[in-house]
Amino acid sequence: MSSLTRRKFLVAAGAATLGALALFEDGFVREPNQPQLVPIEMPLRRLPAAFDGFRIALLSDFHYDEFFSIHPIRRAVEMVNGIVPDLVVLTGDFVTVSMLVDFVHDEKKSALAAEPCAKLLAPLRSRLGSMATLGNHDIDADPDYVTEALQSQGIAVLRNASRTIEQAGKRLWICGLDSTEGKPRIELGLQAVPRNEPVILLMHEPDFADVAKDYPVDLQLSGHSHGGQVWIPGLGAPWLPGGARKYPRGRYTVGRLPLYTNIGLGTIRAPVRLNCTPEVTLVTLRAGEPIRTTS
Repeated sequence: MSSLTRRKFLVAAGAATLGALALFEDGFVREPNQPQLVPIEMPLRRLPAAFDGFRIALLSDFHYDEFFSIHPIRRAVEMVNGIVPDLVVLTGDFVTVSMLVDFVHDEKKSALAAEPCAKLLAPLRSRLGSMATLGNHDIDADPDYVTEALQSQGIAVLRNASRTIEQAGKRLWICGLDSTEGKPRIELGLQAVPRNEPVILLMHEPDFADVAKDYPVDLQLSGHSHGGQVWIPGLGAPWLPGGARKYPRGRYTVGRLPLYTNIGLGTIRAPVRLNCTPEVTLVTLRAGEPIRTTS
């Protein structure tokens, strides 16, 4: 090899090494730990004027561990507390059931992470507090334990149930369903809700919108997908979990139902994110005709 050829080779190898290091730093260090605030306005046809401008902070998919997800969760809490929205909603997967669980049979050990996760989320500040629903990992681990851990920190957990919020004599309902890994019962969740009053549905899996669209629901807020954790421009995510393959990230309209899928804070399998920055969604409700999007 001539000295010129050797020099070109060394330059190319050095550039490739620097590129690989930059990709590693971006995907494993910077992006997974720097959540971004995503503000959206969501017009709802049945929303009373009393709730026009009502702000909801949506967080999802925490997958608590003391080495990786703890950092974006802390930053997300700080971000929310800098806004102080009207309400915080958390759409599940507070813990992670390892892929090795089937071999070691310790699903309930996975649920133990719910306690430190709940303590980390307890300082979330909003005018009306925090409401949560469970994700598939929470259901697979120990749903009762996860629920108790959250509620002990003042976070209301809605399991096929609804709660009402009142302002200026008008009402808005928040309905939370169990993940499809459990028994989501939308009829039970909505049974206390008058059909002429608006409902926001908290449901871990976004693809459940194909069911929810046939019920008197005005907006579905979801997570579950992580946005794939890796998103290739023009191609999308190489892998998405079942229940989030049709509506994996952002805003959709399913039938006449508006849906928003948050891409989450934590990670599973590998602590990596590329073009999938952890997200805190600030949803501002507006009284008006919903924005239609291609679903």
